[in-house]
Amino acid sequence: MAAVRPSGPVKHIVIVGGGYVGMYTALRLQRRLRGELRRGEVVVTVIDPQSYMTYQPFLPEAAAGNLEPRHVVTPLRRVLRRCRVLSGHVTRIDIAHRKVEFCPAGSDPAGGVQDIGYDHLVVAAGSVSRTLPIPGLAECGIGFKTVEEAIYLRNHVLRQLDSASSLTAVKDGSAQGAAGAAADEKARRRALTFVFVGAGYAGVEALGELEDMARDACKWYGNIDPSEMRWMMVEATDRILPEVGPEMGRWTAEALRRRGIEIKMETLLKSAEDRHIVLSDGEEFDAGTLVWTAGVKPHPVVGDSDLPLDAKGRIKATAELTVEGLDDVYTAGDNAAVPDLSGTGEYCAPNAQHAVRQAKRLGDNIVADLRGKPRKPYVHAYVGSVAGLGLHKGVANVYGLKVRGFPAWVMHRTYHLSRMPTVNRKMRITADWTLALFFRREIVSLGELARPRHEFELAAGRRTA
Repeated sequence: MAAVRPSGPVKHIVIVGGGYVGMYTALRLQRRLRGELRRGEVVVTVIDPQSYMTYQPFLPEAAAGNLEPRHVVTPLRRVLRRCRVLSGHVTRIDIAHRKVEFCPAGSDPAGGVQDIGYDHLVVAAGSVSRTLPIPGLAECGIGFKTVEEAIYLRNHVLRQLDSASSLTAVKDGSAQGAAGAAADEKARRRALTFVFVGAGYAGVEALGELEDMARDACKWYGNIDPSEMRWMMVEATDRILPEVGPEMGRWTAEALRRRGIEIKMETLLKSAEDRHIVLSDGEEFDAGTLVWTAGVKPHPVVGDSDLPLDAKGRIKATAELTVEGLDDVYTAGDNAAVPDLSGTGEYCAPNAQHAVRQAKRLGDNIVADLRGKPRKPYVHAYVGSVAGLGLHKGVANVYGLKVRGFPAWVMHRTYHLSRMPTVNRKMRITADWTLALFFRREIVSLGELARPRHEFELAAGRRTA
């Protein structure tokens, strides 16, 4: 049978970003434009450096070993079967010439850039960690936004326990032995000190899960008592987890303190050079681990474009999720300032709950434009928030109902499992949780994943006699 050819000009929809907004928008278009895509009347192209979408609310559980890391990501090509997925970076968005500059993965940015034209453009590049010019932060800090960072942190924390367990003091009574013992003790304290900066969702959940995992792992280290570990949360404001409200935020802080975790409010990180932490309250100490989760900012490609931006570097969006002054360019998610019509605030908060719902409305509005129908504004009343604080521990504020402890933990898992795309991933996550009921968490550190060629380089560098 001959292929069906489009009767009119082909419409090209380009989506920059394959995260929440990018993937869910493409998924919506794939469902609503099934006929047009099959006939070749519309082409949808999704561009992202990764070939998968990461479900970030499950990153803490992946870091703690409750979930297999591959189960918290969704392969774009498997889900978006009728879309074209390009792996690489968008280096520039050029609205004036209706194109984006694309550098395929593995290509030289100096000579491998391609121009991709569009009829409709969705800017869903998302956000990156918002860092500050703090001495030492860039050298020893790590964020918590990607599955790679979650895997690294899990291996790193376990590696710190391995290091601390292996440091044994010399007790021969000599001056040299005493000096060695003091150095070992200092290195041990440093390895067992973990600092998290930023008390939003990412910071609190990552801290709660990793501390819970490390405490459990101490059962297998005969010479490490859980009380020797020092876990600290540093927050610049006077609240933690502002999304769940003041009352539940205070309860969360007290619950973490009861576990021996230090919570420092209205405190800033001043320096982290050579992993020596200096805080604004005057305290100084060494820490083997520094996790930075103090906010996000729009992806740099947004700032390098000719899109209209607000004072925070976000794209100015309308309630219909178009870019101000541009009818064929759309935006949503972390990189956009979307008006909040529910009355909760001036703009929608940069979280997964809004991003997924905005993507649905954005996709429907693109379909409306293609079919000559009016767009609809994005309106969503915030239903509340849930957060996990470790195994069987959580906090929630949903529709004004405040829950904590085990019931909140169950709500946290149930809600996010329902939001996880594809039945495949839902079943795999459920299987991971089911197995965890019968078997203990793994405590193996695969630290060399970060340097897979290290052993081979050592072998290649050896000289045979």
